[in-house]
Amino acid sequence: MPFVTRKSLLTLSILSGVALAAAAGFVWSGVYSIGADDTHTRPVYSTLQALRERSIEVRANKLQRPADLSDPARIRQGAGNYNAMCTGCHLGPGMEDTELSKGLYPAPPNLSKETVDAGKAFWVIKHGIKASGMPAWGKSMDDEYIWNMAAFLQALPKLTPEQYQTLVASSGGHSHGGGESDGHAHAEGGEDHHEDGDEHTHAEGDEHDAMAGMPMDESKPHSHPPGTPPHDDAPKDMKAPAGEVHIHADGKKHVHNAPAPATAKPAAADPHAGMDMPETAPASDGHDHQH
Repeated sequence: MPFVTRKSLLTLSILSGVALAAAAGFVWSGVYSIGADDTHTRPVYSTLQALRERSIEVRANKLQRPADLSDPARIRQGAGNYNAMCTGCHLGPGMEDTELSKGLYPAPPNLSKETVDAGKAFWVIKHGIKASGMPAWGKSMDDEYIWNMAAFLQALPKLTPEQYQTLVASSGGHSHGGGESDGHAHAEGGEDHHEDGDEHTHAEGDEHDAMAGMPMDESKPHSHPPGTPPHDDAPKDMKAPAGEVHIHADGKKHVHNAPAPATAKPAAADPHAGMDMPETAPASDGHDHQH
């Protein structure tokens, strides 16, 4: 009996080694396409889907959920962040597919058409999902704001496009306590708002259409983009008068001084000045002149 057991263990070890070698060879060969435009085989897809769903569910069940997820203030605040951060992939009411939503695989769910569990939504938003395109927003967003988004997702499928836009407009926009950045893709229909008082800059060389073709009075103080070399902006017939202060874009000032008056060039010194010179008779021309 012990002999049979040892033999069985040996056989099992050999088979395991062969299987591992075959798997390693398969991976190393690169024969399996990893392209997002080439779908997984059914066994691979089913395995990854089960792994994803069970991993999320087990962890979401351990969360302590807020009791006020139906609070309108939570839902409203979550709407602004969803519109700024999620619609590029997960869309919104009345929105068409975007380049991102069409190009990702597995395809991200259209959250305006299906309801997700609040706990699962929180966990996924916070931690993301490996190799799926779903980022871990918890790196830049506190839990309270993530719960607000999870609360909003419970209401999202019930909203009409008009109700959605009204809710977003009243939300305060992209705001989650710091760490906000531009660059999130906006889906068709999504709005990009500048909050009151926000400053925005244009690239060097850009001009507002309203200013195109309008004559500019170069004699008045004005600013230049960073890096503009020192120069005199005033036209030749509009030079600043003496004593006028000119302000440059860097804040430096200088005063245009009056030009120095022209001075007469001194006459050349006579090398014979002060010397006694003998008088000389005029040269004779051979004629007798009488006066």
